[in-house]
Parts: sequence; C-alpha cells; structure tokens
Amino acid sequence: MHLPRILCLALMLGAAPALADQPDYDERGVPEGSIATSLPAGGDPFGHRAALAERGVTFNLWYRNDVLSNLSGGQRRGTVDQGMLETSLAADLEKLAGLTGLRFYGNAFVLHNTGRMRRDYVGGVNTIAAIEGVPTARLSEFWLEQGLAGGTVRLRAGQLAADVEFFFSEASALFLQSDFPTIAALNLPSGGPAYPLATPGVMVAWDVAEDTTLKLAVFNGDPAGRGEGDEQQRNRHGTNFRTRDPALIFAEAQFRANQGEEGLARTAKLGGWAHPGGFDDQRVAEGGDPRRRRGQGGVYGVLDQQLWRPAGGDAGSGVTGFLRAAASPGERSVIGFQADGGVVAAGLVPGRPEDRLGISLLYARFSDAVRDQDREARRLGGTEGVRGHEMNLEATWQAEVVPGFSLQPMVARVWHPGGVPGRNAVVAGLRTQLRF
Repeated sequence: MHLPRILCLALMLGAAPALADQPDYDERGVPEGSIATSLPAGGDPFGHRAALAERGVTFNLWYRNDVLSNLSGGQRRGTVDQGMLETSLAADLEKLAGLTGLRFYGNAFVLHNTGRMRRDYVGGVNTIAAIEGVPTARLSEFWLEQGLAGGTVRLRAGQLAADVEFFFSEASALFLQSDFPTIAALNLPSGGPAYPLATPGVMVAWDVAEDTTLKLAVFNGDPAGRGEGDEQQRNRHGTNFRTRDPALIFAEAQFRANQGEEGLARTAKLGGWAHPGGFDDQRVAEGGDPRRRRGQGGVYGVLDQQLWRPAGGDAGSGVTGFLRAAASPGERSVIGFQADGGVVAAGLVPGRPEDRLGISLLYARFSDAVRDQDREARRLGGTEGVRGHEMNLEATWQAEVVPGFSLQPMVARVWHPGGVPGRNAVVAGLRTQLRF
C-alpha cells in the first residue's frame, strides 16, 4: 500500500479541531501555562500576538533542558546536558480565510546535547529522557485538518507523528521516560513515526458518541528509509517526505468517563498497528543472513484512572494511576511484550496547586526469537549473555516556579540495561521547562 493518491485526496479535502495534545490558548493567543502571564503586558507589549490570535493564528515556544548524570552502572559514568526548543504555529483557516472547518498546524525542533544518556552512558533500550536526539534543526509535523459531519469527523493529512495520537497516556506525560513505547520503537522501521521523526500520512477521527472516539491512520511505513547508521542521521532535518514505503496502519478506540466535574475520571484505549513490509527474522542461521519475513504488528491497551478527586477538582487533579501494555509476537520482533504504569499526584503540596509528583515503572521483555538467537550465539562464544528484560523505575517532582517555568528533579533506576544482567544503572537529573 502506498500513500501518494491517498495524500492527494486528503489534501484536496483539507484538514479541523486539532487531535493532538496541543495547549489551549486564551483570547490574546497566550497558551495555557505560559510564562507570558508573568511578564509585563502579558509578554506582548506591541499587541502582535493578540492581533494574530484575533485572526486565528497562534504560536507557542517551549524549551526543555535536561542535565542528567549516570551515577553508577551502565556502560560508563558521566553527565550530559541536552535541550530542545519546540516551536509551533497553528491557524484557524475559517477565521483567517473563511474556509469552514479547516485548520493548519506545524511544529519544529532545535536540539542540542553533549551526549545521549540512554545510548552513550546507560546502554539501554528504554527511554531515559524523551527529548534525547541527534543535535539538529528538524521539521516535525506539518498538516491540514478538515472537520466534517458537524465536527464529529476530522480528517488530517500531511506530515504526521503517531506518538501524539496513538498509544498515549495523558498521566504518563509527567515522566522524563515517557515516550513512544519501546515495543513499537524497536519493532518498526526507523523507530516508527515518533519523536523526533514524522512522516507523510493521513488520519481520521470519528466521535461516535460524546465519550467514544475511533481513530485510524495510515503512515508511510519508514520515516528515514533503510540504510546504515542512525535513522535520525538518515532523515536529519525531517524533510525526506517519503511516500513509497509499505504503509504503517494504526487504529485505536477511546472510551472516556467522568471528564466533567463529578466522579473519578477514566480514559481507556484499545488499539493496534500493522505493517505489511519485510522484516528480518531475529533468528539467524550460523554464517547466514537473516531471513526476511512479511508483516509486523502489535496490540495494546491504555488506562488512565483517577483514584481520588478533591472537591472542586477537574479530571487532571488529585491522584491518577496509569497502565499501558502491549504485545508484538513473532520471529521478527525485537521486543515481545512491554508494560508500564505509575501514579501521579497533582496539587497535594499545600500552597502549590500546580506541582505534580509521580513514580512510574517501565518493563520491556525481549522476544523469544531474540533470546533463542542469543543462546545460540553464546554457545558459539559470540555474546556476553542472553537478553531477557530491561526495567526502569523513575521518581520525579515537577515544581512550578511561576506559571510557564518549572524545575523537575528526577532519579531513575535501570535494571538490566540492554536486557543483559549485571550492569544496573542509577541516573539522576534535573529538567527545566520554559513555555512562552
């Protein structure tokens, strides 16, 4: 399945209310939780931001910086400094140009770092801090979206990322290790359409009922294309715009309850992905090349469950637990099973309603095919051990200094980095966030 004809049709139809987790803006065009609210004249002394917002154009600048140290274990000790400036622009084309129900969105990243903690120091497969990436300026998403059937159906087309729409837990977003799950990132070509790579695709969302949404997306199946080395280097600036690779299909059903002012809020998601392309068998005959097999897929479930809601609190207040689990069977999978979960407490510190504390655990198990191959390699003296599982525990506290500016200390324990026992690591660090 290829994308050019699908993309052309969708782009002619256009693109409506955004599906991605983007900030809400006030009438002046200031995003929710922006430091602009603490600046003179709301950070808009000449009124340009408000004038653009009146015409349906809003923008957002968000800088995140992590200083992380591997204190013990892993591949080696050391400290990295990494940062990401994200810029985004959204336009309500109904306000701007009279095109009913049509919206535009684009965002880009500017990345810098002195090393990558997961890859260079810990040597694991699970994310340590989700902004890790090759230093560069990179285009991410760039799409149009059209509302249909009174806004209950939304059609989007352009350059898309799957991690902002599928397999996502709102509660997990607090944690530095929250990212596109390892099982999808390692099993899909070039890590799949997820940070920091996006790829051409189309997506439709249908609000079947007030609390039920069905979503389906077709992406180009390889954001960077096959080749040697790091996939982020093969698509360094996010402008490859590949459309001729076998397609990647994601589907998800979302069910929500008690999102208003009463009851314990709940969001449950069931989904899966399928890729009809060719994949290497993880079992390799002695002295031979991997056998190519057709097709790859997986299924998953996500649950965000509010455990306690304070009087007058909204769906994100109080204490919330989350759980995600996924399986991807078959000889072509690197990771066969993954689960993560945790608890987030919001506004529990007296006088600090915006602070959040949390603890989360992430478990990824290598597939039986990988384990069998490692046993055979060890028998022949070619590997240090059999990869079993990797597990990460993170504890963190996001403390608001002023609206839009926060400090977030964290500590993480990593068992069996890369799936190999004996190299357990401890990472500590501090994230600084600034949104304008």
